Amino acid sequence: MLAQEIIRRKSRAQRLDAAEIQSFVRGLVDRSWSEGQIAAFAMAVCLRGMGREECVALTQAMTDSGDRLDWSRAKLHGPLLDKHSTGGVGDKVSLILAPLAVACGLKVPMMSGRGLGHTGGTLDKLEALPGYTVTPRRATLVRVLREAGCAIVGANARIAPADRRLYAIRDVTATVESVPLITASILSKKLAAGLDALVMDVKVGNGAFSTEAHSADTLARSLVEVAVGSGLPTQALISDMNQVLGSTAGNAVEVREAIDFLTGAAREPRLLQLTLALAGRMLWLGGLAASPAKGEQQAMRALDDGSAAERFARMVAGLGGPANVLARGGARAAWRAWGWLGGPACFAAGFAASAALHGSLAG
Repeated sequence: MLAQEIIRRKSRAQRLDAAEIQSFVRGLVDRSWSEGQIAAFAMAVCLRGMGREECVALTQAMTDSGDRLDWSRAKLHGPLLDKHSTGGVGDKVSLILAPLAVACGLKVPMMSGRGLGHTGGTLDKLEALPGYTVTPRRATLVRVLREAGCAIVGANARIAPADRRLYAIRDVTATVESVPLITASILSKKLAAGLDALVMDVKVGNGAFSTEAHSADTLARSLVEVAVGSGLPTQALISDMNQVLGSTAGNAVEVREAIDFLTGAAREPRLLQLTLALAGRMLWLGGLAASPAKGEQQAMRALDDGSAAERFARMVAGLGGPANVLARGGARAAWRAWGWLGGPACFAAGFAASAALHGSLAG
């Protein structure tokens, strides 16, 4: 199929069939599509949009452009779930949620990302821990998942390679904001991760990608509908990002706050509410709770009895980080190496307070 014909059809708002979309994705990977043609296609999608079936086809084609993780021989013994956030200032939920979900019986192979715009990424935060490896060998990854139940790592280059090339071009062509392209980018990697279910945290507010409620709602619905259409049970919460989440913003101090949260030294109320809401949904989707509310109760018990903190420590040590990460003395020595000894860095100025949760969408 000619690239220019596919571009022409989409620029005229015509619906593309699965074969045309697969041709585009093949062109991304084998480089038979030039950067100019990819940019033109991305702009056409940004301006003309995509129907739900088109977006499902794009997501699945991008997933199939690389490897799919298969955990069947890993003997992990538990539902495999993950959570993904669209990002916000001070969002350290993943650091807490992964070990918390594991302490309640789930397995969490969490493929996270780096900073986007003004927000730090989960991998950036974890790399503040001396020795922590975000790109472990598969044997190490499987071992940590067996021993700790969770592993927060980065996706390797063989996972959804089509997305890597497409995103690099979107980034310089003002097409990052396209909801169908955002949806396919996020979900192609999650589908490749071999999950049983997924929970999305879609941020809204002046510290998030979606600054208005209607745009966050549109993105959340797109993510849920396309994920479910691709065979991955998914739910989304829409949460506030008009102020810093928790009490800190900055890679190292957010890790410190997450540790204090897990050990019970300090738990900021908004961060607690959102973390429990996401955990409750994960446990319900994973079949380990009768309802999201029951799941929240289970999660609170796992926080209070220290089992979530212990899982975090196992994960960090297993991936090369400090063996004494929960200990105040050992952590302080590590903080010196990070260069963060001045107390919490909180960039709350300019952010207005609002309700912690705007609502939820069932998928």
